[in-house]
Amino acid sequence: MGQRLHVLPLERRCVRRPLGGLGRRIRFRRQMSLLNRIRQAETFKPKSLLGRTTLTLAVSSLMIAVVSTIALNVFIIDPIAERSADDEAALLVLSAQTWVELPPQARPYFELELAQSHDLIISVAEQSLPPLTRYLPFTELLLSKLRQRLDLDVSMYDGDDLIWVDVPMADYNLQIGFSPDRRDVQLLYVAVVIAGLGAGIVFLTSLLIVRKIARPLVQAAKQAEEFRGLADIEPLPETGPRELVSLARNFNTMASEIALLLANRTTLMAGISHDLRTPLTRMRLALALLPEGVDPSLVQRFENNLEAMDTLISDALRFAKGTREERQEIALRPLVEDMLQSFDQEVVFHTRVESDLVADLALNAFSRVFMNLVGNGLKYATNVSVSLTANQVVVSDDGPGIPEAERARVFQPFYRLEGSRNPSTGGSGLGLAVVQQLCAAHGWQIEIGDSVQGGASFILRFGEGD
Repeated sequence: MGQRLHVLPLERRCVRRPLGGLGRRIRFRRQMSLLNRIRQAETFKPKSLLGRTTLTLAVSSLMIAVVSTIALNVFIIDPIAERSADDEAALLVLSAQTWVELPPQARPYFELELAQSHDLIISVAEQSLPPLTRYLPFTELLLSKLRQRLDLDVSMYDGDDLIWVDVPMADYNLQIGFSPDRRDVQLLYVAVVIAGLGAGIVFLTSLLIVRKIARPLVQAAKQAEEFRGLADIEPLPETGPRELVSLARNFNTMASEIALLLANRTTLMAGISHDLRTPLTRMRLALALLPEGVDPSLVQRFENNLEAMDTLISDALRFAKGTREERQEIALRPLVEDMLQSFDQEVVFHTRVESDLVADLALNAFSRVFMNLVGNGLKYATNVSVSLTANQVVVSDDGPGIPEAERARVFQPFYRLEGSRNPSTGGSGLGLAVVQQLCAAHGWQIEIGDSVQGGASFILRFGEGD
């Protein structure tokens, strides 16, 4: 038996169905494209509450204007225009009928009355005029109503200043002219203006209300941003709506409690520091009174331990005091050069600013941050370099560097990398924490990157935040 050959019709053979995997990939790409468009649209969204509310009000007002215009046009404008066109068509037909019924000697007086009262001109003589090509909304309605009343296919013609229309009556083929400016109805434009004004009034009124509500929120956000544990922070006014009064009262209570907590912490740390330094002083005195026969290396180890304890106490006290101070104008380059002279190791200094550059900074806070950064680099590196620009300081070294996963944690109090736990090199674990605290208190930015020398690079930006 021979095999059967099945031949599909041409239209079926030409159909190619995509594979399941290809179809899913196509759908996935379309979905990703839609998501990317949504994300791009999100980037244009205002960031502030006032901006987003204003955008919402603007879109809502625009929708109100559009919907109001359509509603006015459908329910008011169109009926009025249609009734006005019907009245105008009735006036034209009645004028033509009256002219025909009047005796010839009275017709000139009637024509004069029509021109003066209704701006209509009747012409008996046939005029050679071009057909009207530019129809206004009202003229289209008027032509339709005339054809209904006369039951004839009448036409309109374009004159120099008038629009002429045929009005056949009895044995006369009358032509009546009227002004397009006086006869055209502008109600649609009036509706647009009314809807636009209404939407504008709603928008402005809503915007004023939102601004009145958002102003206390903006003030609260500003106060919260500026609050760094300062006791002299200006409290928020407890006025306005009940919700805003509650928010301001809670914020003021929280601020006062935090300021009191920080003050108590500072007092406690100062007391602990005093109590700890007393036995340290006694221990130093005891070491100084030891007989000469004691092993010098043992004495040196005790002195190093006492010095480390004293450093830890000092760093802890500085961390507890980490408050904000007032700004002042300082010359950056001379200040940096003077601070670098206090280190025993040489530090390479680069500058790309003028020698007389003055910055508005908190002097003590900036000095402490700079000294901590340079000192931290000298502990773990051989070569340290400092680069100064108009709005930032970069401290780089050739040390072991800081892994990217550890860069956020090195600013935590008492946190030290495994490589820095050696007592001979490692500090108290509070140096970078003090740096982070002072930067946060003064609005500076501190970042960690990779140095071109192979180590770590600390970037301190202070140009706009302080």
